[in-house]
Amino acid sequence: MSISQAISSHIPYLRRFSRALTGSQAGGDAYVLATLEAIVADPASFNESDDVRTALYRLFLEVWGSMPVNDHVDDVGFSGDEVGAQRNLEAITLRPRIAFLLAALEGFDTSEVARTLDCSHDEAAALIDAAGKEIANQIRTDVVIIEDEPFIALDLQTLVEEQGHRVIGVARTHREAVESVSRERPGLILADIQLADGSSGLEAVNEILGSFSVPVIFITAYPERFLTGTPPEPAFLITKPFGVDSLKAVISQALFFDRKSHRKDEPQAKGALV
Repeated sequence: MSISQAISSHIPYLRRFSRALTGSQAGGDAYVLATLEAIVADPASFNESDDVRTALYRLFLEVWGSMPVNDHVDDVGFSGDEVGAQRNLEAITLRPRIAFLLAALEGFDTSEVARTLDCSHDEAAALIDAAGKEIANQIRTDVVIIEDEPFIALDLQTLVEEQGHRVIGVARTHREAVESVSRERPGLILADIQLADGSSGLEAVNEILGSFSVPVIFITAYPERFLTGTPPEPAFLITKPFGVDSLKAVISQALFFDRKSHRKDEPQAKGALV
């Protein structure tokens, strides 16, 4: 089997991981492209004798750590949104955050995290634990949930509130979603792709984003349909059925890169939008 055949099924998920890590689709994809170019330039750098997925992610992190590809992360001349991202990233230790993303978002077990980060099993477990504690003490915001399944919406609301956020609306249709957001602008949207009225959550979010900027996490049973490389494409995506840790990780990542998000220990003016 060729290297391209071996890694092809992992590329959509590596792109998801890269975007969650860097906070942008363009920047994330640039690092993935740089990783693929490194494999083409030096096939020996990709160790096929290792687990293919682990080897691919390890090489990606080596490239990411050594090449300033993504301006959103590496350029000191930050825009308004990038300043917020940098401030929030500084509040989370980088290596534990990577370990947590590998485990919670990508489904790596602790041994795989250890191999990817080139550390011991105990060190990997400690990094994941440290990240969970740091994330739990970070950013708070108001959330709108766009989900037509009542039990899933309730699960999402419970999880969001357990993280210290406030759910200000639950919408089942395109119209309800737009109306909910127009009444009280949230700092985060969780959106199902397919809604009860047959409309697309993607369409509802695109209409909402025409009025103001807000981080969005899409939830779908078919992530491969949306991780194609063809715009428009969600930056943050969770697969149904979702895991609690996976969703917590993505919520934290989405808010890290939003300049309006507030730390839980920061004072917030009454009526301020988050």
